[in-house]
Amino acid sequence: MPGVVATRPLAGALVRLEPLGRHHADALTAAAGEDRRTYRYTAVPEGDEGVGRYVAELLADHAAGRSISFAQIRVADGQPVGVTRFLNIRTLPGGVVPFALEIGGTWLAASAQGTGVNTEAKLLLLEEAFGSWGVGRADFKTDARNERARAALAALGASFEGTLRCWQPSRVAGEEGQLRDTAMYSIVAPEWPAVRRRLAARVARAAERAHARGGAGPSSLPKSKLTTDDTSRS
Repeated sequence: MPGVVATRPLAGALVRLEPLGRHHADALTAAAGEDRRTYRYTAVPEGDEGVGRYVAELLADHAAGRSISFAQIRVADGQPVGVTRFLNIRTLPGGVVPFALEIGGTWLAASAQGTGVNTEAKLLLLEEAFGSWGVGRADFKTDARNERARAALAALGASFEGTLRCWQPSRVAGEEGQLRDTAMYSIVAPEWPAVRRRLAARVARAAERAHARGGAGPSSLPKSKLTTDDTSRS
């Protein structure tokens, strides 16, 4: 496993990303069960046994260097509300610093969707990838039919690169054994400063709305994390 790709908490105003552990399993079981109709295109574990198996598999993948998983902790109430990952971490032969990776394997409880948590989680992961590790590229992929996810990726600032036909197994219930078309997106290093400013502005607006409702707000995060023109890690 690349030595540079070490897990550490990533803190934001709306969400805190904690390295996934077995202690998150019970809360993730509750989060995954909120409203499963929102998971049509996403593989989300179900029940105590399913979540326990899922967490064990992700921890094994981490130990093998295949991925790094984070529990998404909602700052407003401290509850785990989902999972997100670094996947396909690529390094040069003999190297330890990744030159590219994928961000994905993401799911959120219904109550956390549309609240800014997903946007800030992506910002935190991208800051780690581009700012700390100096990657040249971050990949994103989704089922080509998932218009909601595709719109979110476009709003994120990721560029659509094309559709890979029959690229991987479908995750839609009832389509077991079928292959899906996968829409591919990416952000590359020269685009990161502009993407970062846009994402930071969106997170700041979401944090202000949360603060107005009595939840987490800008005061819970150092100012440098919310400013739209901070280029200290660009």
